[in-house]
Amino acid sequence: MAPPSNKSKSKPNLKKDFQMTSKKPFKSAKNGAVSSQQLPLQVEDDVPDFPRGGGSSLSREEINEARAVADNDFEADHRVLKKRHKEKRLQNRDQSTEDDLGSLFGDGIKGKLPRFANKITLKNVSPGMKLWGVIAEVNEKDIVVSLPGGLRGLVRACDAFDPVFGDEVKGDLENSFLSRIYHEGQLVSCIVLQVDDDRKEITKRKIWLSLRLSSLHRSLTLDAIQEGMVLSAYVKSIEDHGFILHFGLSAFEGFMPKHNQSEMRKIEVGQFLQGTVKSVERARKVVHLSSDPDMVSKSVTKEVKGISIDLLVPGMMVNARVQSTLENGVMFSFLTYFTGTVDLFNLDKMFSSSTWKNDYSKNMKFNARILFIDPSSRAVGLTLNPHLVNNKAPPSLVKVGDIFDQSKVVRVDKGSGLLLQIPTLPVPTPAYVNVSDIADKEVGKLDKSFKEGSLVRARVLGYRHLEGLATGILKTSAFEGLVFTHSDVKPGMVVKAKVIAVDSFGSIVQFASGVKALCPLRHMSEFEIAKPRKKFKAGVELVFRVLGCKSKRITVTHKKTLVKSKLEILSSFADATDGLVTHGWITKIEKHGCFVRFYNGVQGFAPRSELGLGQASDIHSMYHVEQVVKCRVVKCIPSSHRISLSFNITPTRASEDENVKPGSLVSGLVVRTTPETVIVDINASSGMKGTISLEHLADNQGLAASLISLIKPGHHFDELLVLDIEGNNIVLTAKYSLVNSTQQLPIDVSQLSCHSVVHGYICNIIETGCFVRFIGRLTGFAPKSKAIDDRRSDLSEVFYVGQSVRSNIVDVSSDVGRITLSLKQSLCCSTDAAFIQEYFLLEEKIAKLQGLDHEGSELRWVDAFSICNIIEGKVHEIKDHGVVISFEEYNDVFGFISHHQLAGTSMKKNSAIQAAVLDVSKIDRVVDLSLKPEFINRSKKESSTIKALKKKRKREHKDLEVNQIVNAIVEIVKENYLVLSVPDYNFTIGYASLTDYNTQKLPHKQFTHGQSVSATVMALPAPATCGKLLLLLKHLGDGVDTSSSKRARKKSSYDVGSLIQAEITEIKPLELKVKFGSGFYGRIHITEVTDDNSAESPFSDYRVGQTLASRIVSKGSKTKNIKGGHGCELSIKPSLLKGSGEPDEGLPSEEFNYTYGQRVSGYVYKVDSDWAWLTISRDVNAQLYILDSSCEPCELAEFQNRLRVGKALSGHIITVNKEKKLLRLVMHAPADARGELNEKNSDRRLTCHLVEGSTVGGRISKILPGIGGLLVQIDQHQYGKVHFTELTDSWVSNPLSGYQEGQFVKCKVLEITRGAMGVVHVDLSLRSASDASRDLGSTELNGGMHTSIQHVDKITDLHPDMVVQGYVKNVSSKGCFIMLSRKIDARILISKLSDNFVENPENEFPIGKLVVGKVLSVEPLSKRVEVTLRTSSALKEPKSGNNPVDHISVGDIISGRIKRIQPYGLFISIDHTNAVGLCHVSELSDDHIEDLETQFKAGEKVTAKVLTVDKERNRISLGLKKSYFKDEEVQTSPGQSHDSAIGINDTIMLDEPTVTSQRKSASMEITNNESNNGHQPILADAESRALVPPLEVPLDDMETSDIEGDVGQTLVPVTNADTTAGEKKKRGAKRKAREEREQEIRAAEERQLEKDVPRTTDEFEKLIKSSPNNSYPWIKYMAFMLSLADIEKARSIAETALKRISSQEESEKLNIWVAYLNLENEYGNPPEEAVKKIFVRALQHCDSKKVHLALLEMYERTEQHKLADELLGKMVRNLGNSCKVWLRRIQSLVNRKSDGVQPVVNAALKKLPQHKHIKFLSKTAILEFKCGVPDRGRTLFESILRQHPKRTDLWSIYLDQEIKLGEADMIRALFERAISLSLPLKKMKFLFNKYLAYEKSTGDEKRIESVKAKAIEYAENNLA
Repeated sequence: MAPPSNKSKSKPNLKKDFQMTSKKPFKSAKNGAVSSQQLPLQVEDDVPDFPRGGGSSLSREEINEARAVADNDFEADHRVLKKRHKEKRLQNRDQSTEDDLGSLFGDGIKGKLPRFANKITLKNVSPGMKLWGVIAEVNEKDIVVSLPGGLRGLVRACDAFDPVFGDEVKGDLENSFLSRIYHEGQLVSCIVLQVDDDRKEITKRKIWLSLRLSSLHRSLTLDAIQEGMVLSAYVKSIEDHGFILHFGLSAFEGFMPKHNQSEMRKIEVGQFLQGTVKSVERARKVVHLSSDPDMVSKSVTKEVKGISIDLLVPGMMVNARVQSTLENGVMFSFLTYFTGTVDLFNLDKMFSSSTWKNDYSKNMKFNARILFIDPSSRAVGLTLNPHLVNNKAPPSLVKVGDIFDQSKVVRVDKGSGLLLQIPTLPVPTPAYVNVSDIADKEVGKLDKSFKEGSLVRARVLGYRHLEGLATGILKTSAFEGLVFTHSDVKPGMVVKAKVIAVDSFGSIVQFASGVKALCPLRHMSEFEIAKPRKKFKAGVELVFRVLGCKSKRITVTHKKTLVKSKLEILSSFADATDGLVTHGWITKIEKHGCFVRFYNGVQGFAPRSELGLGQASDIHSMYHVEQVVKCRVVKCIPSSHRISLSFNITPTRASEDENVKPGSLVSGLVVRTTPETVIVDINASSGMKGTISLEHLADNQGLAASLISLIKPGHHFDELLVLDIEGNNIVLTAKYSLVNSTQQLPIDVSQLSCHSVVHGYICNIIETGCFVRFIGRLTGFAPKSKAIDDRRSDLSEVFYVGQSVRSNIVDVSSDVGRITLSLKQSLCCSTDAAFIQEYFLLEEKIAKLQGLDHEGSELRWVDAFSICNIIEGKVHEIKDHGVVISFEEYNDVFGFISHHQLAGTSMKKNSAIQAAVLDVSKIDRVVDLSLKPEFINRSKKESSTIKALKKKRKREHKDLEVNQIVNAIVEIVKENYLVLSVPDYNFTIGYASLTDYNTQKLPHKQFTHGQSVSATVMALPAPATCGKLLLLLKHLGDGVDTSSSKRARKKSSYDVGSLIQAEITEIKPLELKVKFGSGFYGRIHITEVTDDNSAESPFSDYRVGQTLASRIVSKGSKTKNIKGGHGCELSIKPSLLKGSGEPDEGLPSEEFNYTYGQRVSGYVYKVDSDWAWLTISRDVNAQLYILDSSCEPCELAEFQNRLRVGKALSGHIITVNKEKKLLRLVMHAPADARGELNEKNSDRRLTCHLVEGSTVGGRISKILPGIGGLLVQIDQHQYGKVHFTELTDSWVSNPLSGYQEGQFVKCKVLEITRGAMGVVHVDLSLRSASDASRDLGSTELNGGMHTSIQHVDKITDLHPDMVVQGYVKNVSSKGCFIMLSRKIDARILISKLSDNFVENPENEFPIGKLVVGKVLSVEPLSKRVEVTLRTSSALKEPKSGNNPVDHISVGDIISGRIKRIQPYGLFISIDHTNAVGLCHVSELSDDHIEDLETQFKAGEKVTAKVLTVDKERNRISLGLKKSYFKDEEVQTSPGQSHDSAIGINDTIMLDEPTVTSQRKSASMEITNNESNNGHQPILADAESRALVPPLEVPLDDMETSDIEGDVGQTLVPVTNADTTAGEKKKRGAKRKAREEREQEIRAAEERQLEKDVPRTTDEFEKLIKSSPNNSYPWIKYMAFMLSLADIEKARSIAETALKRISSQEESEKLNIWVAYLNLENEYGNPPEEAVKKIFVRALQHCDSKKVHLALLEMYERTEQHKLADELLGKMVRNLGNSCKVWLRRIQSLVNRKSDGVQPVVNAALKKLPQHKHIKFLSKTAILEFKCGVPDRGRTLFESILRQHPKRTDLWSIYLDQEIKLGEADMIRALFERAISLSLPLKKMKFLFNKYLAYEKSTGDEKRIESVKAKAIEYAENNLA
C-alpha cells in the first residue's frame, strides 16, 4: 500500500486545531477550554510516510513533487478556513452585541461591566414589568399608552381602574368615563399583563397593560410610607373639605384637602391623582396627601434601609450617582442598593454631542426618575429627561409627515444613525434617523457622509411621546409622491398602488410610502366580478381613486368611471351646492327612489320623479345597486345632512310661480283622478300640476276614501298646502290640520324648539319607530319607546303611513339635523276641537258631492231637522235595537230612535209621533231622534217656530263660554263621536270626538248611554262648526261601575303594606306610572326608589313594560285617581321590600321629624329664576334659594342650567314648616347646627347659618349713591352692606365702576349685628384678600413716591408716619374726613390738605376721591386718626403767646354755651375766648343725674365756675353745681387756683363696669407723649374723647383758625373734683334715689314736650338725620307741610323717605306708603287714579296682603264703599288663602246687613286651607252674633261642633256669644248640652264652672244649687 500523502494526513488535524483555537476567546478556564499548547500543529519533514514498515515505490523527485502539490493544497485550504473563521467570529461578535443590547441585567452583576445600557424592546418585555408611560389616546373602550423605547401599550377599560369603583362607574363607561378620569399627555405608571405572541411578525405583538393601583401597590404597606413620598391614588369620594382617596389597597385610605373651589369642580369621583405624603396617622390608617404640583414634582425618595425592589414605582424620583459610562448610556447607583442605566435618548441634554461621555464623570449626582423595573432580572431603567424629571410629559411639537429643510446634524453614531435638531417653535425637537432610513442606497461610513453641524432635509416618520423624540427619514423617496402618511390621504385623490393581497371581500393595496388601503369587492370593477383574483393579482400596480379615509381606514375604488371622472368631487355636505353635477354610485333602491353614495360617506336621495322614468317603469329595470350614475344636486340642507338629487342633468321647470313653494297655500282645480291620487291644476291658470294622495285628502282616513270616490274633474279646492316639490311634481295636501297650522309648521330644523307640539304626518313606519314629516323633507323620528305607551304593540297596528299626527319635540340636534319626537297621547293630545270640526265639515262636503251625483237631491232637507227641533213622523218599522221613523215630506230621509231614547214609550207601526232631533247624518240621510221628556217638554213650552227656536238656542249658548268645563250625559254613541246633553244648560246638545289625531287606529274607550262625563266647551255653534256645539272630553270614563261588586271586593284586597308586582306604563322625570292587578294604577315617586336619594338618575335602569316588586305605602284619595283606578303610592326601596309582604310590615313612620343642620337629599322638580324646589319624600318638599346654591358668581348665573329637573341634590336644613311640610335648605353646613329646630325660632334661623368669616354668594340689589357702597342681597329677605372701602382688593379711583345692579358677587361676611327689634345688619366685603394677613410696615412719602398700600382693618395697625390711602367722606370749609376702612375714619384739617393753598376744598376734594396721606397721630381709645396730605415732613411749631388759658383763673364765674354732650360730661365753649372747658358729670349738680341729654341741650347758655386751670396741658375744669354760686357773682377776672391731680378717667364708664388702672395710665402716657413731641395740643386729650365715635365729632370743635398752623380755639379739658365730693355723692345717692328718679322723669317729660316737637323745616331735617329709618318723624314732617298747604313738598318728602329708609325696615316703609295713600286720597287729582298709582308701586316693595288691607281700611274709613267692594273682590281672588281677607269680606257684608254671607262662606271654604276652616267659621259666627243675624251664627257654631264636639274652646266661645245676647233659655239649653258631653274631667270642670258662674250672675239660688248638684253627680259617676 502506498503511503498516504501529507495532504490527507494533515487536514483533519488542522481543522480540529483551528476550531479549538476559535473557541478560546469565548470560554473561560472554568469551562474547560483547551489550551493551544495542548494541541501543537505537527507538520514535520522527517515524519515517515509509513511508520510501521514498508517502503515507497516512488522516486525522490516524485515524492518531492507530491509534497509540493500537497503543500499548495494545504495553503489554499488554510486560507479558506481562515476566511470562514473570521466571518464566523464577526457573526458571533454581532450576535453577542445583539444579545447584550436585547438582554436585561440587574443590580446583581459582578465582575466585568456590561457594554450597553438597558433598553426596553418587544423581545424583552415580559408580564409583571412596571413601566412608566404617557397616555397618547383615550378611546371609549381602551387607552393607548406610549412606553419607553417608542413602544405602545393598550389598557382595557376594565384594567384602567380598580374593581372597587365597578358599581359606581359601571353605568358611566358608556358616557366616556375613561376620558373623564384620564387625559392625553398624562404620565401614568403601569404594569404589563401580557404580551401577545405573534411569532410570524414580532412588530405586531401587542402589549396589554394595567393601570390598577392594586397591582402597582401590591407590596406597599402603611409602615413603608414615609413623609415626602409621592403616591398615586383614586378619588373615592368628594367631601366638604377634601377628597377621600383609595390607593388600591383596603389596608389604609388617604385624604387630600381642597385648596379652592375651582379644584373641587375639576376633580371627579374615580379620578387619578398624585400627591405628596404630608403625614401618616397610623392609628386611624389614614395617609394625608398634598396636591401641590411643585411639591409633587420636587419630592425625592429618601433612602430607607431595607427597601425592596417591589416598592419601587415607575416615575419615582431618586438621587442617582454616576457609576460608569457605557457605549450607549450611563450606569447609575441609587437608593444605596440599586443600580440603573440611562440610555442615550434619556440623558439630561436632549441634544447630546458625540463627546457626551465627558459630561458624566464618576460619582456625579443627578436627579433621575425610574423609567421601568423588571422584577425578574432586577433591571431598572432611569431617565434624566428634564421634562420627565419635572413630572411633565415632553411637548409634542411635530406631526408625522412634517418636512423640515433646515434640520441640523447634532451627533453621528457609527453604524446606528444620526441625531438631528428639528427647528420647531418655541423650542427645537430632537429627532433620530436610523441608519436604514438615511438613504435609498447603502451608505458606507456615516461620519464621512454627514458632519456634525451640517443641515439636511428630514421628514418626520414617527414620535416617541415619552422621550419627546421624533423619528425621521432622509431617503429621497420619502419626499416623493402625494401620500406619505394617512393624514395625506384626501377623498377623491387619484393614486397609484400595488396589489399585495386579494381575498373574497376585496383586495389590499399599498401606496409607495407603505400606507395600505382596501378596495372593496364591489369597487374592484365597473361590473360585478365572480373571480376577483383573475384580474387583481398580487404585485400588479393599478390606478385607484380614494373613496374615504376614516381614522386610519382608507378605502379606494377601481371603477373606471369614477377613476377617470373629470367632474367635481363631492366629499362633504358643505360642498353640495345647488346645481352641482357629479358622479356617485347607487347603494340602495327603494320603491320611491334611489340612495346615492359619494365620497367620504356623503349620501343623497333621488326621488322616483327625478330618475327620468315613465309612470309604469320599474326602477330595477333601469338601475342596479353599485351602478355609477351622473346626478345633479337639487337641494342640500347641510345641518340635517340631507341632499336631494336628480338624474336629470338639465334642470326642468318645476314652478315658475315664486309663490308656489313648500309651505305656501294655493288653490287647485281637479284635472283628473285615480284610485290613489287627485291631479289638480294649481291656481287654475298657471299650468302647474300638483298631486294630492289619498292620505292627504283628509285627516280622517274613512272620510278620505269616501271623498276620493266622489271628486270629479272640475272640482275646486279653495286651500291646498304645498308640502314639497319633486321635479315637475308638486306634492299637495288638503288636510285640515296642516292647512290651518301653516304658520306654525317648520320648514327648517332651526324653527323647532323643544317641548313644542307640531302637526305633521307619518311618512314611514319601521320596526323601531315612526318617521314624521313636516314641510319639504324636514323629517323627525319617534322611537318606539316614545311613539306608544305599550312597547309590545306593533307600530303598524297603531299608525298608518300618511296619518295626521301631533308630535312633541323631544330633542333637536342642529349639528346633525336630528329631530327626536314623541307621539304619546299624554304629550300630544289635542287642545281644541279641530279634529271633530273637520269631520263635520267633510261630512257636509261629501253630502253635497253626493247630491251632485243624484240630480235634484240637495241638502235643503237638513234645515227642517235642526238640532233639538220637534219633528213629526210615522213609525215605519220596529226593530230589536230601536224604531225607524219615516217622514211624509222627505221620502229618502229616515229617523231612528234607540231604546235608550224611547223613555218608556210603547210604539206601534204607522203611529204618528213627535220627537226631538239629536243628530243628523248628512251622508247616510239618517236623523237620530229622542222621546225623552227633557227634550220634548222644553221645546213645547216655548214657541215652536224656527225663529223662536233659534233665539232660544242662542240664549242657551250665550250662557256657555269657551274653555268652560261642563258635566254632560252620553245620549248617543256614534262610530267616531259622542252626542252629549248638558243638563245644567237646559239639556243643550253637544258633540265630542272619540278619537284624536294620534289614536285613530287605537280602540277607543267604551261609553254607555246615560253615562256622565266631563267635557270642555271648545267651540260654540257657528257656520264654521256646522252649527254644532263642539266639546272636548276632559276625562274618559269618569263614571264608576258600582254594579261590579266582584271588582270592588278585589280592590279592597290591596291594603297598605301589601307586596305586589307592578308593570311600568310610563316613565316621567319624577315618577314611574305603573299598573297592577285588574285595572289598578299607581305611581312610584322618585324618592321611593333608593333608601338615601343618592342616585343621580334612579330611573335610568328601568324600561316601560318592566315588572317590579313593589310595596304599597299609601292609598290615594278619589280625587287623585289615576285612569279610573285607585291611585296608590308604591315603593321599591330595598329596605321596604324585605319581608313577607304582609300589610303594614316594615313601613316607615310618617312622622315629620327634621332638625336644624340635618343633611337631606332630594331631587329637583321645579326651577325658576330664584328658587329650586326639591322633593325630599312623597310628602315633604324643600326649597333652595339661588344665593344658597353656591358662592361662585359664574355658578349663580347658570342657576337654572345647573339645577335641571330630576337632578339629585343634597343640602342642610335651616327652616322647617310642619304645616306645609316644607324645608328650607342651604348647600353648606350651618356653623351653629345644634339640636332640633322649633318653628318659633325658624325665622331667626334664616340668618343663623350666616357666620362671620364665611363666604356667601350675593346679588347686588342697589348701588347706593355717593360713597354709600353696595346693598347686596344674601338671602331671600336679608341684605348686607358693602362698605365703600371693601369693594376692591386694591385702592382704585372709582371702585363702583365694575358693579351693576343684579350682578352676582362673591362676598365674605365681616360682621353680623342684631338690633333690639330683631333687625339683623350684615357687613360684607368683596375683597378676595379680606382675610389674608397684611404687612403694614411704615412707608415713607419720599418725594411723593409710595409703595402699594394695603387696607387697614384695625386701628392698632396704624402708627404715626405710616402711609395710608382713603376715600373722601365729608368735606367742609375747614377740612375733610376720609375713610381708611369700614370702621376707621381719619380727619384732615384744611391746613393739612395740600402743600399749596386750597381755595375750594369741595371742588378739589370731592366726595369719593382717592387720596394718599401720612398718619400724624392715632388715638386708639377714641378711635381718632389725623392724617396729612402734605408731602413736607416737618410740622410747624405752635406760636407762643396769645394762649387763652392765660386769661382764665381758678374761681372765675364764666358764661358759655354747651358745645357737645358726652356721657362723662359737657364741653362748654367759653364766651369771648377760644377756649373750651370740660364740666365733668360729677360737677354738674349736687344731685345724681342719670341722663345728661334729658337735662341739657347743645347750644344751651350756661354759667359755670372755673375749678382748675392746667396751663401746661391747656386744660380747664368747670363746675355747674348750685352750691358753687352761693354768695358768688359772675366774674371775668382771674381767681384763686385750684389744685387737682385726679383725671376724668376715675368716673368714665365704658362697656366694662370699671376702668382699670392700666387703661388710665396708658391714656395719660399717650397724652404726655403727644405734648412732649411738640404736636398740636388739639389732639392731646385722648382720654376725654374715648367714647366719641370719629364720625360724630364736628370739625368745629377741633379746627384751627389759621391756615399757617396757629392755634385757634383751644380745647382745654378739665379734671375731676376731689374724691371726697364723689364719696359724699355716693352716700347721699341711696337716700335721694326716689326723689332724683321722679325729678328726672318729670324733667324728661317736660323737655320732651318743649324740645322734641320740631317747629321748622330745619328742625325736622335734623330730627330725620338722627333717625332716618323711623317713619314717625317722616310722617310728622309730611303733616307739617300739609299744614302749610305745600302738597308737592309733602309728596317729595314721601318719595325721599321711601328712598332713604332701609329696605330691611319693611314695616317703616309700609307706614310711609300708607301715609302716601292717605295724602293722595285727600289731595290727588283725581284721587282715585292717584291712589291707584301709589297702590301699584307699593305692591312692588311691600307685602301684598298688608298693602291691600291698608288701602281697604282707608276706603272704609273714608266711606268709599264701592271702591272697598271692588278691592275686596280682587283680594279674595288673589289672596284667597288668607283667612283675614275673607273675614274682612264677611265683615263688610255683615255691617251693611247683606244677605249674601252664606255664598261668601261657601266660596271661602273652597279656597282656604283645611286647617284655617275652624278659625274662619268661628270668627264669622262671632261677627254674625255681634253685627249680623244670630241664627246664622248659631248655624255656623253648630256645624263646627258637629265635626269637633270635644273642642271646649269652641263651646266656650259659643256660650260667650249667647251670654252676650242675653236669651236665658237659649243659654241654659246650650249649657245643658255642653255638660252632657263625655269629655275629660278637666274639660268638664271648666264647663261646670262656667255654668255656675253664669247662674251666679243671674242670682237664682235654685239654679245655682241645681248646677252644683249636676256637677257632683257627674263627678260621682265618673269616679265610680
